[in-house]
Amino acid sequence: MKRSTFLQQAGLAGAGLLLGPLKGLSLSPATGADQFPVVRVPADKRHFTSAAIEKAITEFKAKVKNPELAWLFENCFPNTLDTTVYHTTKEGRPDTYVITGDIDAMWLRDSCAQVSPYLPFVKQDRALQALIAGVINHQTACVLKDPYANAFYNDPNKRGEWTKDHTDMKPGVHERKWEIDSLCYTIRLAYHYWKLTGDTAPFDQQWQNAIKAIYTTFRDQQRKTGNGPYKFQRTTSNATDTQPMSGYGYPVKPVGLICSAFRPSDDATVFSFLIPSNFFAVVSLRQAAEMMTAIANDTKTAGELTALAAEVEKALQQHAVVEHKTYGKVYAYEVNGYGSYLLMDDANVPSLLALPYLGAVKDTDPIYRNTRKLVLSGENPFFYKGKAGEGIGGPHVGQDMIWPMAITMRGLTSHDDAEIKACIQLLQKTHGDTGFMHEAFHKDDPTNFTRKWFAWANTLFGEFLWKTYKEKPSLLV
Repeated sequence: MKRSTFLQQAGLAGAGLLLGPLKGLSLSPATGADQFPVVRVPADKRHFTSAAIEKAITEFKAKVKNPELAWLFENCFPNTLDTTVYHTTKEGRPDTYVITGDIDAMWLRDSCAQVSPYLPFVKQDRALQALIAGVINHQTACVLKDPYANAFYNDPNKRGEWTKDHTDMKPGVHERKWEIDSLCYTIRLAYHYWKLTGDTAPFDQQWQNAIKAIYTTFRDQQRKTGNGPYKFQRTTSNATDTQPMSGYGYPVKPVGLICSAFRPSDDATVFSFLIPSNFFAVVSLRQAAEMMTAIANDTKTAGELTALAAEVEKALQQHAVVEHKTYGKVYAYEVNGYGSYLLMDDANVPSLLALPYLGAVKDTDPIYRNTRKLVLSGENPFFYKGKAGEGIGGPHVGQDMIWPMAITMRGLTSHDDAEIKACIQLLQKTHGDTGFMHEAFHKDDPTNFTRKWFAWANTLFGEFLWKTYKEKPSLLV
């Protein structure tokens, strides 16, 4: 995809994007913010209100002269707090259960990603800090219940729709799809919370036990002496919802990488060594080691975590890089250790595109630069381009469906002003007349979308807008 074509599709060529009335809505002819209807949850219906976030919204609306972007920011950035958090106190400690939106379950990955954009505001808002500490506490309990599960219920005894999956399902577990990133995200949130606040209260013996469970799980899933304790199958017609070979997936050669049965999309891996998640694991293991040393004074566990990180990093250097006929050396999406690999990228994070966002590689890394070109081109089988725009999707919701999350991540990992602006305006054009982001929209019709209530996509878009406002406000026109 040529840069000029992307700019044209984003509405940045020629006279630029014209902000007309939203289709399908009866709007007044007034200009500015009055042009857009109120779609945010009323104040008395919101689950949680942060004074710091409300202040940021007020500032953004006052300073950003694009009324639609101001409207979208007010709708999207607080959406997690408005609609998905259930904050309370248990045994004298904060506890926060976070649903994804239209599914009443707490994904470890999603819940971390939903609240992480609020971390820069916690010093201004102690109540917000307590809410995020509550997320960390709740996740600790989840990891100790089952480190292989990706999603949990608030009710520890509840059994849900996937209770008949062919795996070791426990009460309180919504789904048990083993995904490396689920555990990495819990460390990422804890680490950045600690760095920003200095608060060590969430990192008690239970949290330290959870870190040890994560280490054991990662070691087991290197599969050096057998397949390990985890297997998963589902009675389904969807190949992406189950694993072959008695639930263990296709064979891998033990080379030091960690197996992930599923991707962050909750779709099954083809080759179990999922490269973006292994990169993420290296970062997370080192963060956990730093915390175990500084907070718990547990140099033994810290040494084990550090050694595992080094082993995975070395294996990535040896097995993650392949030669592409057009782009040269690039990172594969999945490998099996035998020499087979999969070239693609998926919209969900961790992705190859998102590696700098996670601190896994530098955005100047030449292999990442080559990989970025590949995954944002027709060489990626899940890169779609149509009348409405272009972007990365994935098998999760099918052909020709672009994920706003991937467009947002493209902008968050770019230093090119034109590309950042193009991403913002493409997202502005494709919210489907709703004022919110979605899971995915059709490449030719943004009103054909999936999941009208998907808080991760909303809050991440808000993070992107706030970052741009702080660093490059001239792009928000």
